[in-house]
Amino acid sequence: MTPLLLAGAVLGLSSAAAPGPFQAYVLAQSIRAGAGRTLPVTLVPLVSDPPVIATVLLALSQVPAGLLRALQIGGGAIVLWLAASTLRAALRPPPAGAPTPPRGFLRAVLLNLTNPNAWLFWSAVGGPTLASGWRSAPRLGLAFLAGFYACLVLGNAVLVLGAGGLARLGPGFSRALGALSGALMAGFGVWQIGRGALGA
Repeated sequence: MTPLLLAGAVLGLSSAAAPGPFQAYVLAQSIRAGAGRTLPVTLVPLVSDPPVIATVLLALSQVPAGLLRALQIGGGAIVLWLAASTLRAALRPPPAGAPTPPRGFLRAVLLNLTNPNAWLFWSAVGGPTLASGWRSAPRLGLAFLAGFYACLVLGNAVLVLGAGGLARLGPGFSRALGALSGALMAGFGVWQIGRGALGA
């Protein structure tokens, strides 16, 4: 059990540390709404990944290239939409004391479902490892999932808490960080659409 648990933990930490649209979105939400309100968003992979894993395991092979291209283009459009929302919030922040609506979770679920990185990961690395462990003994597959999601959620929580701490440096700094995270998301969105359109 230990090797698959450790493999899941390493992959989970790597996924949390890898720059991507989900990490940029979590950063933006933490700056905008605060760490306390954003921490639930770190649980999004537990909701968005099961359909991806089930689809990949049922296919028993790589996700079709056509589906990945469609996900890249659709996901890129969603990332651009979220980037525009983030940039608007950074340039025109709400009045002091105004509550921030807790809408980040559902948006993050949509973002992750259309993120081709999740599909590629579970097709090429996570899915085969999970299937192999499960065939040997279900507890081995469960150990891999436990290690992966424990470290993925923990890594994203560290990102949220770090961004929330930076946001306390002042409204000007928060707006600058918000604008930076929005620009990063826009960059990811354009890159994703370009890759999907070119079939890269």
